[in-house]
Amino acid sequence: MATQKDLCDTIVIGAGIQGCFTAYHLAKHRKRVLLLEQFFLPHSRGSSHGQSRIIRRAYPEDFYTQMMAECYRIWAQLEHEAGTQLYRQTGLLLLGMKENPELKTIQATLSSQGVEHQYLPSEELKQRFPNIRLARGEVGLLDKSGGVLYADKALRALQDVIQQLGVIVRDGEKVMEIKPGLPVVVKTTSRSYQAKSLIITAGPWTNQLLRPLGVELPLQTLRINVCYWREKVPGSYGVSQAFPCFLGLDFCLAPHHIYGLPSGEYPGLMKVCYHHGNNADPEERDCPTAFSDIKDVHILSRFVRDRLPDLEPEPAVMEHCMYTNTPDKHFILDRHPKYDNIVIGAGFSGHGFKLSPVVGKILYELSMKLTPSYDLTPFRISRFLGLGKAHL
Repeated sequence: MATQKDLCDTIVIGAGIQGCFTAYHLAKHRKRVLLLEQFFLPHSRGSSHGQSRIIRRAYPEDFYTQMMAECYRIWAQLEHEAGTQLYRQTGLLLLGMKENPELKTIQATLSSQGVEHQYLPSEELKQRFPNIRLARGEVGLLDKSGGVLYADKALRALQDVIQQLGVIVRDGEKVMEIKPGLPVVVKTTSRSYQAKSLIITAGPWTNQLLRPLGVELPLQTLRINVCYWREKVPGSYGVSQAFPCFLGLDFCLAPHHIYGLPSGEYPGLMKVCYHHGNNADPEERDCPTAFSDIKDVHILSRFVRDRLPDLEPEPAVMEHCMYTNTPDKHFILDRHPKYDNIVIGAGFSGHGFKLSPVVGKILYELSMKLTPSYDLTPFRISRFLGLGKAHL
């Protein structure tokens, strides 16, 4: 059993990008932090691995656009502290029909928030990006602050920085039991720990930890195919050619968005992915039977063939990661409804990496019972009670 000398201010479960940024903010405020991770670091079992993520301020929801202003500042601060480049500005090009309501909403949000952007009518879009084959009536919206986050590099840098700040990281320790109370007790495969507060950022494993605590959140765990496509002429979709990240809103065969990043991670290969996947148990993600449904890869092949003619229309490399989606695709950032010293960060729905600096700050504020820096109405657990999917 844990003894008094083991008592720390906060235990964070899950050393992905959300858990690490939470530990970062706690440590910056001189809190004693223990970060627990079930796998040995680094690993590729969750949602934070991989070489790249898109960073952008282009969102239909103004609350994300507002949060991103601070995220850019904290990412720059981490770059400075780590002494290495973590972000490359390429711009983000949104592609959609002129009348697309989401495109119009994003344009209005960028305008109201004072974010530098440019509307590109069809003819100008063709001239500027001749290696994108446009659909009739398609236009562009360029978020100039958009770009690429070097994800693996950023996570490693952050893990180094938080340990320099005094955070104790225990990897290879799976949480077996959480005993609520003051202090809260966390039992792992190795030993027990206790703390004044607990923050759960466990990605696809969140409900496994919460069920014994009387909560079942409406989380859907998806396995995502991360696809890379070979350039017919190396560099034609590269950063050196000023090719941006893109987000396709209107591909007729795709009910979900298609996005891409300029070639760079793998020489001569461009990352083009489908923003959805197939239901998966995180414990069985890599089992051979898990790859039977590749409908999304067929959708991507059609998109690449029809819209990106200078890429080979079959993926050259395919990797995998996990999304943990909520029904409305917005995050869960809240306290446990019964135990107010247990805080939950979950449901990042495939777009949480870029926002993790502010997510970590909010989770720190919730655990310390401070007034949150942002309106948390969109992120409360209570929004799901009417759906009958969050059992409390």
